Amino acid sequence: MSNPHGSVNEVAKLTLGPVLFNWNAETWRDFYFRIADEAPLDTVVVGETVCAKRASFFAPYIGDVVTRLQAAGKEVVLSSLALVMTARELAEVRDLAEQSDFPVEANDVSAASLLHGRAHDIGPLVNVYNEDTLRFFARRGARRVCLPVELGRDAYGALAALVDGPELEVFAFGRLPLAISARCYHARHHGLHKDSCRFVCEKDPDGLELDTLDDEAFLAVNGLQTLSYAYQNLLGELSAIQALGIRRFRLSPHSADMVKVAEVFRGVLDATVEVEQGDAQLAGLLGDVPFSNGYYYGEKGVDFLLPPAT
Repeated sequence: MSNPHGSVNEVAKLTLGPVLFNWNAETWRDFYFRIADEAPLDTVVVGETVCAKRASFFAPYIGDVVTRLQAAGKEVVLSSLALVMTARELAEVRDLAEQSDFPVEANDVSAASLLHGRAHDIGPLVNVYNEDTLRFFARRGARRVCLPVELGRDAYGALAALVDGPELEVFAFGRLPLAISARCYHARHHGLHKDSCRFVCEKDPDGLELDTLDDEAFLAVNGLQTLSYAYQNLLGELSAIQALGIRRFRLSPHSADMVKVAEVFRGVLDATVEVEQGDAQLAGLLGDVPFSNGYYYGEKGVDFLLPPAT
């Protein structure tokens, strides 16, 4: 298969997605300062994606964070909301789209519409499932698309083969963002109304874990958002995905040491760390939380399968 995006020998790149959780503002700031200074990343996406009510907490620090990231040579992309529900939120997204200093990542179609005609990115929460949709966003100015997490290798290959398509990115690490709702699950869990939530989502820096009726770990919730319980881990699939023509991989921030996570992925991409060694290092960072990669193989997303023998 021809590779419209260049040689498989090109250096693969790592993106750090936006912090999806409600972290203390100073913790959020210090996290990005350390990422800027120490993490082997090419691009960092910054901004609130899940709940507009949280944005005011870190707003005083975002200028310092962006400056620190840029000084460290990292590309900065600003994130938009995944669900726009009020006129005020739409106005905030419009203001974000109209600023010209940084590229913006659209996480819903309202932001993508406002970014029409300007170079921008499409986040993994927008449904880009086929070549026609990818062409549509490319015509409107999308330069990069992080593919939805439920796609697998066959879809990756088909989309990567699109001539003159935008750069593609794959969600390679972290709890998978599965859905977002107008209802705040965290508030309901604590017997609160969404409008008076007391920001209880801050109690769970990696999401509130949920069990089935049989007491099996199943999902995690993060305010309005539903995520997987298991952490996506595509270390073993990086080489095969690159062979398809995709050489950009996204790591989603968690409270684990994300500098070390980035170092593991960079090591596997550079062939200085074996996959098995990298898996062991990630397991040491995350503790008992399981890995998953089932969607890549066209299986249940919760599964964790070994790469086929070569």
